[in-house]
Amino acid sequence: MKLHYYPETDSLYIDLSDQPSVDSREVAPDVVADFDAAGHLVGIDVDHASQTIDLSRLEADSLPLTRFSVLRA
Repeated sequence: MKLHYYPETDSLYIDLSDQPSVDSREVAPDVVADFDAAGHLVGIDVDHASQTIDLSRLEADSLPLTRFSVLRA
């Protein structure tokens, strides 16, 4: 899973899979879910993210992580 924040558009993309998206559906105002060819969820796009999500902190609890990285542009 990868989190991508785009400050120029204030959007957050949660990339859940390496599979390409072939279908997108708005599931709530400013929230779009992306699906692969088999109908599996592959990503979530949140517009106006800083207005609806606390982007100042990130927590993970009991995730079976094998790799963790923080990248800065």
